[in-house]
Amino acid sequence: MSEAIRHYTNEFRSRRDVSPHDAEVLFADMIASDDADSLADLLSAWSAKGTTEDELFRFATIMRSRMKRLEHTYDAVVDIVGTGGSRSKTFNLSTAAAFVIAGAGIPVAKHGNRAATSSSGSADVLSQLGINVDVEPEIAANQLAEHGICFMFAPRFHSLSPTLAAARKQVAGPTIFNNLGPLCNPSLAQHQVIGVWDRSLVTKTARVLARLGTGKSWIVHGSSGLDEIALEAPTFVAEIENDAIREFSVASSDFGSDSIDLDVPFGCDANQSSTIIENILNNEMKNTSAEKLVLMNAASAIYVAGVATSLTEAYSVAEESIRTGNAADKLRNLQNQ
Repeated sequence: MSEAIRHYTNEFRSRRDVSPHDAEVLFADMIASDDADSLADLLSAWSAKGTTEDELFRFATIMRSRMKRLEHTYDAVVDIVGTGGSRSKTFNLSTAAAFVIAGAGIPVAKHGNRAATSSSGSADVLSQLGINVDVEPEIAANQLAEHGICFMFAPRFHSLSPTLAAARKQVAGPTIFNNLGPLCNPSLAQHQVIGVWDRSLVTKTARVLARLGTGKSWIVHGSSGLDEIALEAPTFVAEIENDAIREFSVASSDFGSDSIDLDVPFGCDANQSSTIIENILNNEMKNTSAEKLVLMNAASAIYVAGVATSLTEAYSVAEESIRTGNAADKLRNLQNQ
């Protein structure tokens, strides 16, 4: 065990934070460590203490400085992603929404990984859908240029380690890396909708993203426990625009979706999620709560991207993406690669 890992495991247990001068050393030691148990102890102690805004900012800055960049020629691209770790788990909503957003003509550079704290990560469900997620950055860039959508598999862009991944799985609950991943999109997406697993993270994550730099983005938490926009309960939102942060809540009625039957599938694995996503994109779940949930989440990204001036207009744009078959075409584009 490195001295930095040993030191900060004890520091976190004493409720003390990472010194600004030690962040680089601790990050490097975490990446180099081959001791999953000590890393799991460190991450557990860190989660129990709680990560600070400055810790998130410094470690996100380090990860961004080390990551491979996805080059593109678009004026702006969008990402929609959940951090995982929420107590309520549906199907892979943000993955479904990504195809709907792309089908509306908005370039999507989706960033994700295999599951660490859930039964199905974005890479898991995309693989189940017949998409090769583990591709070189250059191939992902070509897909974005040709089809207006790509998936950036985190291990291809971030040089972390299998040992760290194993340590995360040992921890009972989300870690700092659940929060860091969405803040480190390799395309530096100018518009993001990031869902967080706890309300306390909404403002904190928004402040970090504002410090890192963004266009117009949302950090969201469904009051029902979702790390995404919720259907049956208000969703807390922190909107970042021009370095200013505005906080409010939204409900399904703000999207013009009032008729709700709570038949949303919960706790889906990759196989179940892939079936639901294909059915939604193929217009086979019209007006179901599952489809409405996807439309609301897609609408939030369409809205922050500036394609619509209201959430109701954005919801209509998302709905048209499905009804015209454009969203399903985006799925087929990546399946055929």
